[in-house]
Amino acid sequence: MTTSAVLIAGAGIAGLATALALRERGYRVRLLERSGPPPEGPAAKAAEAWQRPTVPQSAHSQVLTSLGMRVLAERLPGLLDALREEGGHTLDLTAAAPRTAPGRVREPADDQLVALAMRRPVLELVLHRAVRDTPGIEIVYGTAVRALLLAPSGRAVAGVVTDRGAHIPARVVVDASGRKAASRSWLDAAGVPLAEDLTSPTAVRAVTRFYRLTGSGRPGPLNRGNAAGGIHGHYAAVLHPADGEVFAISLGLLTGDPATRGLPSPEAFTAAARLSPYLGPWLADGVAVPLTPVRAITFAPNILRGTATARQRPVAGLFPVADAACVTDPLYGRGVSLAFAHAFALADLLDSRPAVGAAQSERAAHLAEELFGPWYAQAARDGLARIGLWRAAADGTPPPPQGTADTTARPSMATIATAAASDLTVWRGLTRMLMTLATPAEVFDDPDFRARVRRARPLDGRTGPLPPTREELLDAMATGRGAQR
Repeated sequence: MTTSAVLIAGAGIAGLATALALRERGYRVRLLERSGPPPEGPAAKAAEAWQRPTVPQSAHSQVLTSLGMRVLAERLPGLLDALREEGGHTLDLTAAAPRTAPGRVREPADDQLVALAMRRPVLELVLHRAVRDTPGIEIVYGTAVRALLLAPSGRAVAGVVTDRGAHIPARVVVDASGRKAASRSWLDAAGVPLAEDLTSPTAVRAVTRFYRLTGSGRPGPLNRGNAAGGIHGHYAAVLHPADGEVFAISLGLLTGDPATRGLPSPEAFTAAARLSPYLGPWLADGVAVPLTPVRAITFAPNILRGTATARQRPVAGLFPVADAACVTDPLYGRGVSLAFAHAFALADLLDSRPAVGAAQSERAAHLAEELFGPWYAQAARDGLARIGLWRAAADGTPPPPQGTADTTARPSMATIATAAASDLTVWRGLTRMLMTLATPAEVFDDPDFRARVRRARPLDGRTGPLPPTREELLDAMATGRGAQR
């Protein structure tokens, strides 16, 4: 094998996206992937047969946010077309805009408010095949990076050592190993001091099941634009449409909540899902059939890796991407879109600053902080508020306050969501933030936005179905009321 200009450790979504981004800029790329190749055949069927024990999130729901759609439309339009050909649905989020708000006129920026509904394994398989068929990119399966080779100065990459003992020279190494962030162990083993990570809990245990509709058309509305359901005062219940006639339902409870022990039961899961707002019609008799068992996952904490920031003593030529740089709460579904954004931003940086050295490393660190910092901070803040609310519900204690009388403070998410139900401008701002098109600061710290939030009046009467009380939810789960396998 010839020496690669860029070596990427990991051929998941982040590694594959980075390979395409770098190849677009003229780099030759070699990907080292510890797993074997994915199955062949029609993408939807092959994805169902693809076993991913090292990627537990692959078995759970996801939607490509508006940021991811924008990146693909601008940089990989052929891939976006291929995803649609494989059954991916473009969702118009403005369908969920408040219809009672005055002045409801479509604006040009509303065209950006779209998402792609598709199962993660199908998306990854289509992406994988695009990389495999791109000249100048090589994928080596069954091989992982065990260690980093450094130049004599200890300040620059010289290559890697694989788990098979092979020494592969490379001046640029990309860590696309996901949330394990393997480059931290490589640096530590090489004697390079590690900058401390920033971490904050998510404290969510989630269970997911996929279904296929037996008829045509959606049984109910997508009240969230890209999903149905919501994050409620003591649990989360969200439905995501996927490719073809497939959809996924995910339920989340506080980690350690005794109620989580029963959720993997199909009867308990179905009963809880049917009782949840907007989800019941999708699980009515004869509407859909389950495709998978109920699968559980405990969310990783929010993490902003110190090794991806300017706090780390740089090792020139080493770049963590996506989850190897930052992990944020999966409830927000931003991971895949941020991975695409980071991949192309890094490729553009290496193209504009091709000299491997301290200046390139410093700019890459600032790039990671600028891209991920706002989302880490938002996920940490909202996660702590949610944990307090859910814990109070589980303990039967009064919930913590969700707002403040201080008009100079950023409004809470609950306050903003209430205002968005009646104010179209607030809805647009909130949706752009949720879809990763604008940072929380860009939206929530705008004086006009805050003023509109303060002035907004709750709509008269109920605006939608109410979630069950905790007691009702637990009772339904315990008895399997209304459940079916």
